[in-house]
Amino acid sequence: MGTTDCCFTKDDEWFRYRTAAIIVEEGSVLFVRSSGCDYLYTVGGGVHVNETSEECIKREVLEETGVPYEIDHLAVVCENFFTGQNGAFENLHCHCLEFYFVMKSRGSKKLGDVTSINADGCKEVMTWIPIEEFKSTNIKPTFLRDRIKEIIESKEILHIVTDQDKID
Repeated sequence: MGTTDCCFTKDDEWFRYRTAAIIVEEGSVLFVRSSGCDYLYTVGGGVHVNETSEECIKREVLEETGVPYEIDHLAVVCENFFTGQNGAFENLHCHCLEFYFVMKSRGSKKLGDVTSINADGCKEVMTWIPIEEFKSTNIKPTFLRDRIKEIIESKEILHIVTDQDKID
């Protein structure tokens, strides 16, 4: 398995193949906060060359939380078009192909003692957000904030194409 992410930049365009975890414990969903962003985002990251999306999300969740969560099911395949707002991606026209996995609950919010650093070199802090607070929380991509209950409850794979976070 390689260690190179499936992504590339050409001029002002950036593409990435990414996986994301939806981890629900005690009515809250785990998100990441970093000093380089004014929004919360999911645990996850870029799929490496010759790595499956399932292998990637298990690896990313373990690296970022210190916990070996297992996959419950693939919930969303998202074609996400947005404008980069921070760090190395600022003002880039971004296109991410994202696989969102609902992870099996462990019945505990306790995470491992790990330090996670994002692509911009900023420290990441894991943050539990109660589902009832989603509407007033700056979560990206925006569809997660608006459709989280449907995503968690559905056993169907949702295909979402979104440009809600694109700045013209």
